[in-house]
Amino acid sequence: MSEPRFPNTPPKKLTPLNALIFSSRWLQLPLYLGLILAQCVYVFHFWVELKDLIGAAMGNADSLKHLLDAVTVPGAVRPTILNEATIMLVVLGLIDVVMISNLLIMVIVGGYETFVSRMHLQGHPDQPEWLSHVNASVLKTKLAMAIVGISSIHLLKTFINAAAYTEKVLVAQTVIHSVFLLSALAIAYTDRIMTTTQNASKTTH
Repeated sequence: MSEPRFPNTPPKKLTPLNALIFSSRWLQLPLYLGLILAQCVYVFHFWVELKDLIGAAMGNADSLKHLLDAVTVPGAVRPTILNEATIMLVVLGLIDVVMISNLLIMVIVGGYETFVSRMHLQGHPDQPEWLSHVNASVLKTKLAMAIVGISSIHLLKTFINAAAYTEKVLVAQTVIHSVFLLSALAIAYTDRIMTTTQNASKTTH
C-alpha cells in the first residue's frame, strides 16, 4: 500500500524566508487565469466556425466565403460550393480547437494542482480520472501525447490539400510530426523507467 501524500504529522513552522519562497508559487496564478481567458477565445472561435459551417450548408454565401477564406490554402483551387473536402477541413479545424482546448484544461487544472495548490476534488463526481495521480511527470507525458494528436490533425489537413504544397513542405511536416511522436514516446519511456525505479526502491525499503 502506497504511503499517503500528506502524513498525519503537524507541519513545521516555516521560517520567513522559506515561507516567502514557498508562497512565490502563487505568482503562477495569473498565468493560469490567462489560460482560462485563452480557453474562452477558443470557445468563441469554435462557435463562429460552427455557425459559418451551418450557414454555408443552408446556402449562405457570406458563411461559405468565411469558411473558404479559413481553409483554402494559397495555390489551391477555390471551390464555389460547399463540397465534402471543405466540410472535412472545417470539421478537422473544429477537432483541432477541441484538442487544443483539452490541452489547455490539462495545463490549467493539472498545473495548478501540481505547482500551486491542492483543489481537494477527491470524491467529486466530475473529478478527472488522470487528476487523482497527476504529477509533473504524468502531466508532461499527457501534454506530449496531446501535442502529437494536434500535430496529426494538422498533418491530415496538409495531406488533404497536398496538391497545393511542394514536396519539400510535405516531407518537412511529416518529419516534424515524426519528431513529435518520437519525443512523446521517449518521454513516456523515461517516465516508465522512473516509475519502475521508484517502485523497486519502495519495495527494497
